[in-house]
Amino acid sequence: MAKMDIRAKVLGGMIGSAIGDAIGEIAFSYPQKDLLSGAIKQETTLRYTDDTAMAIGLAESLIEQYGTIDQEKLGETFRRNFQQEPWRGYGMGPPAVFSIVEELNIPYSEAARRLFGGQGSFGNGAAMRIAPVGLFFFQDEALYDRVCASSGVTHTHPVGMDGAAIQARAVALATALDPGEDFPGDVFLKGLMDFARTPEMRDKLTLLEKLIKESAAPDTAARKLGQTVAAHESVPFAVYSFVRNPKSFEECLNCAVLNGGDRDTMGAMACAISGAFLGIDGIPPSWIDKLENREYIEELASKLFETMKGIK
Repeated sequence: MAKMDIRAKVLGGMIGSAIGDAIGEIAFSYPQKDLLSGAIKQETTLRYTDDTAMAIGLAESLIEQYGTIDQEKLGETFRRNFQQEPWRGYGMGPPAVFSIVEELNIPYSEAARRLFGGQGSFGNGAAMRIAPVGLFFFQDEALYDRVCASSGVTHTHPVGMDGAAIQARAVALATALDPGEDFPGDVFLKGLMDFARTPEMRDKLTLLEKLIKESAAPDTAARKLGQTVAAHESVPFAVYSFVRNPKSFEECLNCAVLNGGDRDTMGAMACAISGAFLGIDGIPPSWIDKLENREYIEELASKLFETMKGIK
């Protein structure tokens, strides 16, 4: 651990997630590798969606609260950022929560529990933004509880929270691993399987392990693991994309976004893990240079790292 540059890994996780999100959005229009590569070269700016906007809000709140997850303050940060940029492509969930909180003057978690007939959302909205938590608390034994506190602002269904927890755990494990050594795929997947708490996520992670052992092709894995906005039908394929391509950020991204489904969110989740593993130097510089709001995201990542050091 002492030999690794953790600051570079925090930068890699934050920037990587945003780039995966932005390029994943482009992939909806250019869903083949050559077409996507050409489109990226033509773009002057890689513009991110709500996935990164909410990750930014989560990072801002962690820094402002000095590593504490205060649901009400986090919810207000999310709402403020949404009101400033409502065009980022938000799903129905967060705006609905914001409206309920405003109309009924109730806590965010209570408002979130009212969605979907009182069951709460099991979508991947909590997982797509969770990278700052996985990075900040990568050595914290209470990571699952931290994730639930963060997720509960908008997602209270056990599967939605479990999916976010698995994504955060993957980012945390990647942060702790040395990219200069062989990637311990079996150990990595076991660390995720042991962390899962719902049968839906456990079953998908068991299937993921089987697909990796069989060297299943990406299109087969995407079909079997799922590609929807549900947490248990998107987080596993994002993890697959990384585990199949641990040493290449570009190939991890291509795998995540070129096999259909929720492309921008797949890219954000897979590339958060890849960036946390490889560090900022593992991401193509030309992509970093084009990333919208890059300097601010880098500033947030640096502040996250400094806050991490300050509370140890």
